Amino acid sequence: MAWRLRTSRFGVWDGGIYSGNAMDWWDEINESEEWQRGIFYFLSASYALVSFVALVQLCRIQLRVPEYGWTTQKVFHLMNFLVNGLRAVLFGLYKSVFLIRPKALEMLLLDLPSLLFFSTYTLLVLFWAEIYHQARSLPIDKLRPTYYIVNGSIYLIQGCIWIFMRLSSSPVAEEVGKLFFSIVSFGAALGFLIYGGRYHLIET
Repeated sequence: MAWRLRTSRFGVWDGGIYSGNAMDWWDEINESEEWQRGIFYFLSASYALVSFVALVQLCRIQLRVPEYGWTTQKVFHLMNFLVNGLRAVLFGLYKSVFLIRPKALEMLLLDLPSLLFFSTYTLLVLFWAEIYHQARSLPIDKLRPTYYIVNGSIYLIQGCIWIFMRLSSSPVAEEVGKLFFSIVSFGAALGFLIYGGRYHLIET
């Protein structure tokens, strides 16, 4: 059976010796301020680029078909611009964001892009669902109200969690917030999978 004994400098592995430093690379990166700064700024630049691309797409669509008003496609690109732009700002100012007090305000700023991301991609799910229902001659009048109700409920519950975090000093509130986001993300992924798959079957 393979076994390993790590020391401060070296590790022993099946009779062979290797440098223990190779196993500690993540700890070194995690403790390095330069690495953290580089990673956060890289993420900021990446999100800024995606946000810029979304804005360009929105402008192109608006210039090409201005008479159609705010279509689902335009709203999708607008929300992508906002989500990624906000994340770019937060990653770029990460030091200031992590020092914000009270803690609830910090969590609000960090969670808001995720909420907007949820709304953005459930909008895409709505778009696919409408196409699928129209192709199958199914009613679509309840789809858009369902989208508004689901998103409104998510924002309301998250708002209550933020208030609970502000009023309570217990770490339980933060854990509840993380659990809630996990459930929300799973639900969004499930809808994405179901209607994305159905839309793909229609296209093929």
